Amino acid sequence: MESLLIKNRLSGTFRTRFWLEFLGNSAHFPLANSLFEILLEGAAYLHNPKSYVILISAAIQSYWLTRWQDTSQPRRFLGNLIGPALYTFIEVLTGGLDFFNSPNHLAYWLFSIVIGILQSLRLKSSHRLVDLIIALENMIRASILLVLYILFESSSKPDQATSISLFFVDPSHRFIALSILFLGFMVGLSNLTAERYLSLLRETSQQLVKYSEWLLGHDLLEKSFTNPAALSLSQRERVVLFMDIRGFTRWSERQNLANVARMLNGYYQLSESILSQHQAIKFKLSADEVMAVFSTVDIAVQAALELKQQVNQWLAHEQISVGIGLHSGLLIEGLLGSAGARFYDVIGDTVNTAKRIESAAQASEVLVSADVCHHVGQIASISSQREITVKGKKDPLVVYTLEPHTLDNPSPPAPLPRGEGS
Repeated sequence: MESLLIKNRLSGTFRTRFWLEFLGNSAHFPLANSLFEILLEGAAYLHNPKSYVILISAAIQSYWLTRWQDTSQPRRFLGNLIGPALYTFIEVLTGGLDFFNSPNHLAYWLFSIVIGILQSLRLKSSHRLVDLIIALENMIRASILLVLYILFESSSKPDQATSISLFFVDPSHRFIALSILFLGFMVGLSNLTAERYLSLLRETSQQLVKYSEWLLGHDLLEKSFTNPAALSLSQRERVVLFMDIRGFTRWSERQNLANVARMLNGYYQLSESILSQHQAIKFKLSADEVMAVFSTVDIAVQAALELKQQVNQWLAHEQISVGIGLHSGLLIEGLLGSAGARFYDVIGDTVNTAKRIESAAQASEVLVSADVCHHVGQIASISSQREITVKGKKDPLVVYTLEPHTLDNPSPPAPLPRGEGS
């Protein structure tokens, strides 16, 4: 699952997207209209609180359009009508129906409706048609200046307001109109190129994030953004879990490759889901083996018991099951490898011992070392103990069988002496 941090880096925070929505869409007509009103009324317009209603309405529109961006229904048409609706409501409430006698107010509605329709069509159209809509939308936006320019000239020179054809008799008017439309078309092509490039960058980034999560895991990937030093080699106290399918080799010899792959994929998906829910710092999947690293014994034990229950239940129809081993202690974790290829891993005697304990676990058994057993507390029960011979260690290792609490065995035995075990 993509983290909020990574999502914000790829798509922008809510604040960033709000300002992009405000400056790139909602505020276009309100800002041009404010300039239009200032030129007509002079500086007095700025001292009237009502002059800011249109900008506040545009900000509210931007808020809701931003909120709806990540939903299944972005509501682009309805959202683009929020600004003019609020502006009209407040102006009519305070000034009456004379509001509709101003052609610039009607123009606000017209442009909002047209832009809302075009943005709605973009969400439902094919790739080629989207390109045309983007270019057309930018030309419409550029026309905002042209329409307000015509309204301003007609207001200051009433003799030119009798017809559009008379207005364009003036060569300067034709020049300005053609320049605005041409620049709008060029801006549209520029935005189209930028959107294509941005879309490609986001797709590439999302693929890289997915590949990085496969190698690092969700939590470590997020840490690498906030604190890159967290990936450097360091010595930590961790709990290591190993899980392996008992009888996997014998079972796989009797299966076709497709069935083996199907079983392993389901095994991996279920294991990954459980380990992610229990906040595994790092987990690694290899053949039928799963390794996971946890920060505390409590979390590791809970994950182990859930893995035992759910994975064995899923494997039951194949008449196979898993064995699990846990050990805690100091280890080295961080990025290992060369300058050309590096990977995040854990090394040390704690890891090796956890693997040896898992190898000694029988089918459907969770074995833990004394270091884990001392910290189990009230989260599980210890049903038995035994000694196992571990490669690389002179003395036998005392291990304990872990079980979930039952009515017959509601609590673990008294803590063992600290000197016992590895």
